[in-house]
Amino acid sequence: MTAVLEVPEGYAPHDVESLRGYLAEIDGLRQVLGGDPAAWTIEEVGDGNLNLVFKVRGSGAGVAVKQALPYVRLVGESWPLPLSRAHYEHLALSQEGRHAPGLVPAILHYDADLALIVMELLEPHVILRRGMIAGTVYPRFVEDITTFTAETLFHTSDLALAAADKKDLVAAFAGNSALCKITEDLIFTEPYMIADNNRWTSPQLDPYAARLRADGDLKVAISRLKLRFLGDAQALIHGDLHTGSIMVTEADTRVIDPEFAVMGPMGFDLGALVANLLLNYFAQDGHEESPGARDDYRAWVLETTEGVWAGFRAKFLALWRGAAAAGDGYPAALFQGPLGAVRLDQERKAYLDRLYRDTLGFGAAKMIRRIVGLAHNIDLEWIEDPEVRARCEARALTLAREMMVNPGAFPSIGDVAEAAAGLRGWEPRLG
Repeated sequence: MTAVLEVPEGYAPHDVESLRGYLAEIDGLRQVLGGDPAAWTIEEVGDGNLNLVFKVRGSGAGVAVKQALPYVRLVGESWPLPLSRAHYEHLALSQEGRHAPGLVPAILHYDADLALIVMELLEPHVILRRGMIAGTVYPRFVEDITTFTAETLFHTSDLALAAADKKDLVAAFAGNSALCKITEDLIFTEPYMIADNNRWTSPQLDPYAARLRADGDLKVAISRLKLRFLGDAQALIHGDLHTGSIMVTEADTRVIDPEFAVMGPMGFDLGALVANLLLNYFAQDGHEESPGARDDYRAWVLETTEGVWAGFRAKFLALWRGAAAAGDGYPAALFQGPLGAVRLDQERKAYLDRLYRDTLGFGAAKMIRRIVGLAHNIDLEWIEDPEVRARCEARALTLAREMMVNPGAFPSIGDVAEAAAGLRGWEPRLG
């Protein structure tokens, strides 16, 4: 059966020259860019799985242009994908910019017909994942990303919103089902079965992939997580908050690409952050010039992993405790007086304890999918020696399995970091 691409009338993907003419016709953008449009430099830089991305520079400033394609770019036209994801990305950026100003790119123009967003050009920012592969330390990252996650997740939840407003948000993002379907299949289902999309470092990881497919406890655990993703509209989540969706300098952090945004479980975003930091930690063996050369950097990665959860938890608690008008969750009328306040604060901490366990489970799912599923991380993929790469991946899979099936073994995020450090010298048996 041939896949049918659904393209609305008036839509066409831009190339360098057509984009030049398009931007020149928009007065506000022409003024931002400055100079003669014929002299603008335009380059297509999209290296992701889904979209076209252009950098445009004029005599005045630069802009970034992102345009959705009607299919998955990683695969091709055999995998159609709705252009409406640009609408949800624009909507999510607007919400995130409201709650976490300065931590997402500013939107300069949106064209729904062309599924196109023009944003500020982030320079000299780099993709966090690439910087971490190079071994660069980012002093502001923990402070900024914990502000972003705490502010966006708290303020779009029942803890901050009236029930009607929360339902409006659920309705606004409910149509992003095609992107959710990608998550449901590629993260929660296919890595645990034989699927055409799956790939791994073979033959070295063949035994690990086979054990995943035969692990009944793991299948139950991932199914419970999938059920949470399907049904728990806890807050507005970015939906793809990995180190490839964050741009950084040593002094600034911006979260980009929220096209997978949906009302979902908070732990999904937090788990994605923890997972990608841990994957980078395990990948360091393949990027250092000599054994031990990056020990200081490994320590920073684990400190950052701990800081992401600890910083989020502290900021989220502070927001909840300080909310002038709390949402319809945990009505204030039920917790009057000193004893009520104490009991509510106990429940706040219990809520975050549950969220921590969610973070471990979702983080484990993200680690597993990046090693045996369709889309992999360059942290690991750029390790040229397959034996070295497979050892790094086997260690990550071993930790991920325990995080998902036995989260009680990790009472604190420090225990996760300690377990990761303990696996560094372990020599897995490869196929």
